[in-house]
Amino acid sequence: MRGKKAPKRQLLPDPKFGNVNIAKFINYIMNDGKKSLAQRIVYDALDIMSNETKQDALDLFDRAVKNVMPSLEVKSKRVGGANYQVPMPVRGDRRYTLAYRWIIAAARAKKGKTMAKRLAHEFIAAANSEGEAFKKKQDVQRMAEANRAFAHFAR
Repeated sequence: MRGKKAPKRQLLPDPKFGNVNIAKFINYIMNDGKKSLAQRIVYDALDIMSNETKQDALDLFDRAVKNVMPSLEVKSKRVGGANYQVPMPVRGDRRYTLAYRWIIAAARAKKGKTMAKRLAHEFIAAANSEGEAFKKKQDVQRMAEANRAFAHFAR
């Protein structure tokens, strides 16, 4: 690896809630640099969540993300001409990244409603430990458990 590692930039909190995690999620939603549109989608989704469940939207957001974050994943490792799926623990930043990615992918896969509604329903489902994003997390965890025999290859 050449050079030094790029410094990690500090992200400013979002304007409405003052939450760094929501600001990061808005950046993941954003397409083609249209941040105001991404903010409107996320804030509308949070409003829909609080109206439908009568709970605080930030608590639901945090619970949903925590439920979808994986603790184990598999990585391919080549040993003696064979590829093994080696289970590895997921480091902190990547856990959030995967959770956001899976929630957004699950919301985008649904059709028929606005993105804010799809996102809100996916968050509510994830907070209740169900939905597509939660299922994806379980699949990844199950795959890591199934390949536990190759854990000794991890280094």
